[in-house]
Amino acid sequence: MKFYITTPIYYVNGEPHLGHAYTTIAADVFARYHRLKNNDVFFLVGTDEHGLKIEQKAIQMNKNPQEFCDEISAKFQFLWDTLNISNDYFIRTTDLNHKNVVRKALQILFDKNLIYKKKYQGFYCIGCEEYKTKIQLKNGKCPLHQKEPECIQEECYFFKLSNFQKQLIEKIQKDEFKIEPIERKNEILGFLNKEDLKDVAISRKKVKWGIPLPFDKSHTTYVWVDAFLNYLTGINWQGDTKKIPNFWPPNVQLMAKDILRVHATIWPALLLALNIPLPNKIFVHGFFTINGQKMSKSIGNVILPNDLIDKFGIDATRYLLLSQFPLEQDGDISMEKLEEKYNSNLVNGLGNLIARVLTLAEHNQFSFNNETSSNETKVKIKKIWDEYEKNIENFQLFESLKIIWELIAFYDKYIEKEKPWKIKNNSKQLNKILFNCLEGIYHLGIMCLPFMPKISEKIFVQLGIENEITKKSLNELKNIKQFNFKIKKGENLFPRKK
Repeated sequence: MKFYITTPIYYVNGEPHLGHAYTTIAADVFARYHRLKNNDVFFLVGTDEHGLKIEQKAIQMNKNPQEFCDEISAKFQFLWDTLNISNDYFIRTTDLNHKNVVRKALQILFDKNLIYKKKYQGFYCIGCEEYKTKIQLKNGKCPLHQKEPECIQEECYFFKLSNFQKQLIEKIQKDEFKIEPIERKNEILGFLNKEDLKDVAISRKKVKWGIPLPFDKSHTTYVWVDAFLNYLTGINWQGDTKKIPNFWPPNVQLMAKDILRVHATIWPALLLALNIPLPNKIFVHGFFTINGQKMSKSIGNVILPNDLIDKFGIDATRYLLLSQFPLEQDGDISMEKLEEKYNSNLVNGLGNLIARVLTLAEHNQFSFNNETSSNETKVKIKKIWDEYEKNIENFQLFESLKIIWELIAFYDKYIEKEKPWKIKNNSKQLNKILFNCLEGIYHLGIMCLPFMPKISEKIFVQLGIENEITKKSLNELKNIKQFNFKIKKGENLFPRKK
């Protein structure tokens, strides 16, 4: 089975923030899980690099736009490398192939009479790179950027978005174009049933930092047609609508709720116009607040990804961001809450259980004698695996992590019940108990792999099987009988934070 997952390409107007990291780590978990399932995965990330906002920012910094984009894009790529993101490709909208294909797509749309030119006067939000209607403004300001848009009168080319309203409603209603969670689907349908879609401006004559239109080089396009087509050019589409790459369509496009509306209207309309199949699913996640407030430099409550990496380490940062609240909900975090969860879940939970079991196994010279699981542990492990997989398949990462901690709690109670440290003269019984505990740790190592790949690797090293687990599918890995543990306990996985 093929599995194609995308994050939005992130606009390079500023450095990567916690929201970017959250989306990308979540997508990475899905990609790693599906590779474990032996699926053929393609995971795309990238940067959106054209537009007036970038042009202005580059001028402010005495740089040319390409130089500015190179610097910011490199910061995104470096952060994804640091966070151990396993993307298959990093696309930039300044890539030559992408720009050429965007021009081909524009020409197709123009030849179909789906692009036209007119003079237009409207309220332009530079932050959104979009004209706004009065209905979209609140107290005369863009609700997202809290700034009054600029009143602009100019000649633009427009894409006939209004032609596709009925089709979009039908496809979203029937889940032919699935939007999850359900409240986001209802939100979009409510919007489409209440308001008429307006044709969308796709060019500016006064903005040089964009892709020149193939049919009018005095105009450039950026953001909408340019940015959205990355999902196709990122898997090497060359602009031929009869030759679509075999990874298409995306199984899931993961994004935050602030960009849902354009992804549920302009993006699918472009695909319909090009006669290209729609994505299978859009999954929308919530927002972070910090101590009950929106992150803001002026307030001084911004937490950067590197702040968490420096304090907790890479894998703990991945875990902490995904374990705060369900993916589809908004949630509040603080450094204090993160520290508390780090110590309770990682230090006292997973780390303590592994250290405890491996110390007992090493001290008692555990040896594998073709042991079999007790019925109690066998039943529990199967139940946990069923729930774990069901949750990840349904994009319930928070719930999958709760399942992992249910298994940790089960083994903590099992150890307290069996009291292996009190067994002195029955090596067979002791070996049986230790095997059951080591089996639990082994399965925890597999379950942690999509979320905390380096910690998972360390667990396998301490079990002495790191070379035996490579290139095995999830179903193969579940067969513990193929392994012969060689315990070599190392340092605690998670140092305590004060």
